[in-house]
Amino acid sequence: MSTADRVLDAAVESFGTRGYDATSLDALAAELGIRKQTILYWYPSKEALLAAVIDRCAAELSTALEDALDRAGRGWDRVDAVVRAVFRMALRRPALLGLLREVARLGPPWSMRLTAALDPLVQRAREFLEAEMDAGTMRTTDSRLLLLSAYSTVIGVATEVEVQRALGVDPSLRSMVVRRRELLAFLRSALAPAA
Repeated sequence: MSTADRVLDAAVESFGTRGYDATSLDALAAELGIRKQTILYWYPSKEALLAAVIDRCAAELSTALEDALDRAGRGWDRVDAVVRAVFRMALRRPALLGLLREVARLGPPWSMRLTAALDPLVQRAREFLEAEMDAGTMRTTDSRLLLLSAYSTVIGVATEVEVQRALGVDPSLRSMVVRRRELLAFLRSALAPAA
């Protein structure tokens, strides 16, 4: 693995768990056993490093969700595939999902960079939801609000370990499987067309 990739991996972990403001290039360099100047050779500033981290994480998230959708069937199977992919990512790469929350907290221009990178995926999701609503297989609602609500719910349930602990939920693998199943049931119920 190249030094640039090692720096990116360490930055994802630190920005996604401790936060951008709490991460210093000196601390990253010490963690990696390199000099700060080595980081600055690859990424001329902390902001340049954040931009590279956002781009990498957006690409990784897009790839994971696209792969899940490519293997999914039709209709509800696609919603199920996306939720499962996010939960898998929460287990395998929790810092990446933490980074999404951190970038949202940082606001523009960082949140706009992430939004632009994920826009093709979001547009595809909106088109899918609107087609399902038009076909009568999902409740008719504002697709943008639905995506925002689903994103907040899925990311929150999959990744907010401290909130879960505060509510008395054990953040174990077993409880994550239960939460995923319950979340899918909740989404199915919320999206079911009115009888």
